[in-house]
Amino acid sequence: MEEASVPSASPTSSKYDLDPAEGWQVEENDHPIEEVRLTVDPTDNPTLTVLTWRVWVLGVISCALLSFANTLFGYRTNQLFISSVCVQIISLPIGRFLAKSLPKKDIKLPFTNWSFSLNPGPFSMKEHCLITIFAGAGSGGAAAIGIITIVKAFYHRKIHPMAAFLLVHSTQLLGYSWAGLFRKYLVDSPYMWWPSNLVQVSLFKALHLKEKRKKGSLTRFQFFILVFIGSFAYYAFPGFLFPAISSISVLCLVYKNSITMQQLGSGLNGLGIGSFGLDWSTVAGFLGSPLATPATAIFNIMISFFLVVYVLLPLAYWTNIYNAKRYPLISANVYDSFGQPYNTTRIINDRSFTLNVQEEENYSKLNITAAFALVYCMSFASLTATIMHVALHHGKDIWRMWKNSKEYAKEKMEDVHTRLMKRNYEQVPQWWFILLLVVVIGLSMFTCLGFDRQLQLPWWGVLLAATMAMLFTLPIGVIVATTNQAPGLNVLSEYILGLMLPGKPLANVTFKVYGTISLGQALTLLSDLNLGHYMKIPPKSMFITQFTGSVIAASVSYGTAWLLLDTVEHICDPSKLPPGSPWTCPGSDVFYNASIIWGLVGPMRMFGKLGHYSALNFFFLLGLLLPIPFWLLAKAFPQNKWFKYIHIPLLISGGSGVPPVHSVNYTMWGAVGIFFNHYIYKRHKEWWARHTYVMSAALDAGVAFMGILIFFALQSHNIFGVNWWGGVAEDYCPLARCPTASGVVIKGCPVL
Repeated sequence: MEEASVPSASPTSSKYDLDPAEGWQVEENDHPIEEVRLTVDPTDNPTLTVLTWRVWVLGVISCALLSFANTLFGYRTNQLFISSVCVQIISLPIGRFLAKSLPKKDIKLPFTNWSFSLNPGPFSMKEHCLITIFAGAGSGGAAAIGIITIVKAFYHRKIHPMAAFLLVHSTQLLGYSWAGLFRKYLVDSPYMWWPSNLVQVSLFKALHLKEKRKKGSLTRFQFFILVFIGSFAYYAFPGFLFPAISSISVLCLVYKNSITMQQLGSGLNGLGIGSFGLDWSTVAGFLGSPLATPATAIFNIMISFFLVVYVLLPLAYWTNIYNAKRYPLISANVYDSFGQPYNTTRIINDRSFTLNVQEEENYSKLNITAAFALVYCMSFASLTATIMHVALHHGKDIWRMWKNSKEYAKEKMEDVHTRLMKRNYEQVPQWWFILLLVVVIGLSMFTCLGFDRQLQLPWWGVLLAATMAMLFTLPIGVIVATTNQAPGLNVLSEYILGLMLPGKPLANVTFKVYGTISLGQALTLLSDLNLGHYMKIPPKSMFITQFTGSVIAASVSYGTAWLLLDTVEHICDPSKLPPGSPWTCPGSDVFYNASIIWGLVGPMRMFGKLGHYSALNFFFLLGLLLPIPFWLLAKAFPQNKWFKYIHIPLLISGGSGVPPVHSVNYTMWGAVGIFFNHYIYKRHKEWWARHTYVMSAALDAGVAFMGILIFFALQSHNIFGVNWWGGVAEDYCPLARCPTASGVVIKGCPVL
């Protein structure tokens, strides 16, 4: 991110016809962030229609459909995520059709004084934005579904349907309660600019605003259509005809019998040296669109990736730390001391659903791969680094706002968008958030304490999870709002409750979901409020839309998951499923392994004095101390911009996604992001401002629409690809999954 001088006048009024007689307000564009100035117009029209019946009808339908589809696809081997961008595109012609075809007739609701118009006027950009936010609530899914899945499909136990229903809803709503506490820091402050929202703003402008096309050029909408068609057509190849191009690992094609070379070259299960992918889903599937991430964040993340994957991981593996060679180089699974997958059922007390300590000591300690151990190292360090980084770089401003928010806001924090919002719209009352907090906390306690305490979490666990999430909302929110990357809270929550309640897997995952998902939902609401800030949508309408969408999405997701778990025989068990069955639940498998590590076995027997990995705890201290010297250097040498852009939390956590993120995802994501957000941004800034975010949305939408078409036309009829060399979604590196220790016998691997 770079700052530049503020232009003296906005170009908006000359580019678009914004007639003041029609209610348009245009101000000087004095936002301090250049990317925002180049993307978001300093205008508003408070007379435009907002929360109309079109929003409710199209929003509710799209929210329910996306929640159903993404929950359904989440259980399948070939997972498919349908984003709200699809609804953003489809809803526009539907909304315009309704605006042109329906009569302007008022409909009165029975037994009330309320009424609404069938045709309240032209379909506005603000209506379109609210429909997209509705759909976004449905596309996000509900993490508590993972608890229901591992209980029924992995542990093969029962859970009361009402307990499961309340768990899904309470975890989705808890975070909204304290989002209101941090609005003035994470939404009103112009320095919290939420880069991903600029993609949405660019697409809305491309779809709605009428541009005067210059000779020999394209309007942004025309550019969007061309890129969308190209992305849609091209994804037929990696999505069905030629999926092998998603990850091409050159070393594996040359060295077909070498474990080491395949470990070095595999883009999916190795270091990915020389691997690449010709697929947008490879670029953006795990890490999000690099086009929506600032260049400085991309550089920090890629440096972190190279340090973790190309320095620390090889050092740990080939020096055989923690007997790393007994296990695969990269895997998120757990193993016994003999290199075999851990037999979890052997160490569970079936009646109490707790750890059988004696049996665990007789069988084996729990072991993880070198890559998985590094993930936990980076997670430990990034938590404390995030706190220290925010305290050093933003602590003074946050403290001043906290002490005297009104005066400080007038002095320093009011940019053009804040002025327009304060002038035209009423804020959400604080008592809405307080009331929601009281109700949802009570509902959460009832869920955990009732139903024979099946979830194993005591009342104080709910309060502790909520408190942790609330305390981390501000520091993690600052990171997300400035870099588009979010350090996770899941490891800390797992660690803390694992120490307090060892041997109880359901208590641990329930605590984790209440903590991490409430934090995630708070950040989601804050991000949406920022999008509404840019689009000039009344905050009350934003809150009502997001809250209602979350309730609908949680209900539909719960119903879909419960139906699948009850009707698909042997779901999530590939060893018992029929050949070719897609119901393998790859995401839930990771969730299940985490419940074993942190809940069943517990951190004391894993990372404490009773386990192998106690040395990893020093990374908490390392993360706390590491930001200090770089902050001091930035203070001592203010003229050196490189010190300013060093972001320690990203340098620590950026590369910790391996696994489950693959090496090829990182390399392609970084290459595309640096090319556009550094090279193009520096050399061709005008082109970048007009096209980059629009192109990001078009690429995402093309992949999503072709993925839906392939699924319903072919994969739903058990037609999964073309039978030829390139018709499989792998990189032909089978030996990359093999151990290299002598005497370990694994099916499909040579015994050394």
